[in-house]
Amino acid sequence: MDTLKLDLENYRELLKQYIETQDESSLYQVEQFSKMSMQQKISPEEIVNAHIHALRKLYPELPAEVNTSFDFLLESMISYGLAYQEFQALREKQLELKSEISVAASMQQTLLSTVRPQVKGLDIGAVSVPANQMNGDYYHFVTDKNETLGIAIADVIGKGIPAALAMSMIKYSMDSFPESQRNPSSILGNLNRVVERNVDPSMFVTMFYGLYNPSREVFEYSSAGHEPGFYYNASIDKFEEIKTKGLLLGVTNDATYDQFEIKINNNDMIILLTDGVTECRIGDRFIEREEVLSVIKQYTHLPAQEAVEQVYKHFERLQDFQLRDDFTLIIIRKEV
Repeated sequence: MDTLKLDLENYRELLKQYIETQDESSLYQVEQFSKMSMQQKISPEEIVNAHIHALRKLYPELPAEVNTSFDFLLESMISYGLAYQEFQALREKQLELKSEISVAASMQQTLLSTVRPQVKGLDIGAVSVPANQMNGDYYHFVTDKNETLGIAIADVIGKGIPAALAMSMIKYSMDSFPESQRNPSSILGNLNRVVERNVDPSMFVTMFYGLYNPSREVFEYSSAGHEPGFYYNASIDKFEEIKTKGLLLGVTNDATYDQFEIKINNNDMIILLTDGVTECRIGDRFIEREEVLSVIKQYTHLPAQEAVEQVYKHFERLQDFQLRDDFTLIIIRKEV
C-alpha cells in the first residue's frame, strides 16, 4: 500500500507537470503508471479518484459545479469498474472453455477416428469437416474377414461436447456387436436402444447404415431418419435417390427399421452424405439436390477420395469458406 500511495503522489506531480508544460515525457510516465496500476489490479474508479484528489489539491478553489461533476464521474467509473470486472471474469471463463473444447475436439478425433479401408473391388472416398471445433457428424467403416463392408454415417441433433460423447458411445457400441447381428436393420435397432437408454432425451441421432456384400454384389441398407443418399446407375448414367424411412435413434426403445438392398454393378456408385451437403446455402438460398448431384458428377471421373475432396472444396468456395453446418460426404464406387 505504501508503494501505491507513493505512486498516487507521483501521479499528482505528473498531472501538475503536464498541465503547466504539456510535456510529452509526462504522458510517457503516466502510461507507465497505468501499466503498473493494471499489474496491481487498481480499479478505474481508484485512478479517477486519484485524479480528483490531485486536482483538488492543486486547485483548491475549483467551482462547486466542477466538484459536483467529479462525484458524478466517480459514480460512473464505479459502475464501469464493476462491469469491467464482470467482463474480465466472463472472458477468463470463455478462454478456459475454449481451451477445454480444443482438448475435447482433439479427443473426439482420436475416439472417433476410422480407417478408410482397402476393399477389393471398391474405390472408397470420405471427407468430414466440422463447421466449428466439434463435429456433430460421424462416419465409420467396419470390415470383416469376408471383406464385407459396413458403412455408418450419422448426424447428432445437438452439437458440442455432448454430441461428441454420444457419438463415441455409438461407435464403441457398434464395434461390440457380433458379426451375426451386423445387418443394417439389426444395427440400427440395437443402437436405437442404446441411445434411448443412455442419451439425454433432448438429443437425437440420425443414422444411415449400409452393408456391401461382395459375394452377392448387393448393398443392403436401413435409415434412422437420415438424409437420403444417392445410387448412381452407370449403365444408364443416372442418379437415383436412396429412399427409406425410419425413426430417429433415441425416440422410442421399440422402433424397428426396414431393410432394403440395391444390386451394385461395375462403375455404379453409392453416395452418402449429411444435411451439411444438401442444405448448403448461397446467400439466403439453399441449393437444390439436383445442384448437389451436378457438382458431384463433375468429379466422378476422379478416384473416389479425390472426388469427395473436390466436391467439398467446391461447396466451401460457394459459402465463402464459412461452413454453416458440418459437411460429410462418402463415395463408394464398384470397380471393374
